Amino acid sequence: MAASGGAGFLGGLIAGFLAGYVVIGLRKAFSGLPKSLEGIKPVLLFPVFGILITGLIMLFVVIEPVVALNTAMENWLGGMGTGNLLFLGLILGGMMAIDMGGPINKAAFTFGIAMIDAGNLAPHAAVMAGGMVPPIGIALATTFFKKKFTIAEREAGKTNYVMGASFITEGAIPFAAADPGRVIPSIIVGSSIAGALTMIFGIGLPAPHGGLFVIPLVTGNPLMYVVAILIGAAVTALMLGFWKKDAKE
Repeated sequence: MAASGGAGFLGGLIAGFLAGYVVIGLRKAFSGLPKSLEGIKPVLLFPVFGILITGLIMLFVVIEPVVALNTAMENWLGGMGTGNLLFLGLILGGMMAIDMGGPINKAAFTFGIAMIDAGNLAPHAAVMAGGMVPPIGIALATTFFKKKFTIAEREAGKTNYVMGASFITEGAIPFAAADPGRVIPSIIVGSSIAGALTMIFGIGLPAPHGGLFVIPLVTGNPLMYVVAILIGAAVTALMLGFWKKDAKE
């Protein structure tokens, strides 16, 4: 949306949500119009007033603070030393595993995308690695520590190889729901390590998504990126293998 101009990805994201809520408000506002005007609501009234209201709010309320936020983030990242980047990788990677697709996961993902827009490719590399680790780590655990999982869980673990390779963190949710006290800490640790390693290895990701499909696009050493993901997944698998109790069918 043009109204988000200058505010980058974050501005576009806000504009999209804002436009949706504006249209919901317009539906209520125009609900009392005569039925004879019902046909022009979706083709004229909602688009015209929706664009006008959203554009004005973006122009006079949203753009300036979002531009300032983008600039502050760029300056903050630009001034980071190696130790701080390592810490950022730990945080972003761990956030991807905390709720596996929930609000915290999406906050880290949105930050990574915003940093791509700002020209800093490193954060999103950590985000992608952190999002791939939970399902891959669980899949490895179900393969090498079979006694810790039921037959159904071992079968589900095979699917997690594909889900992890496709950057679908949600594959870990059934396992976390069944044993949250052991699974969630294990995947957070593994994802945090993977995120930190991507920073150490100097990896960047220009693609706005993840998975094996975009690894050829990474800047730096793609092989070391795979290594970072596999090390994080191995840590998760080992923690689950030694921490979980033997399963009972």
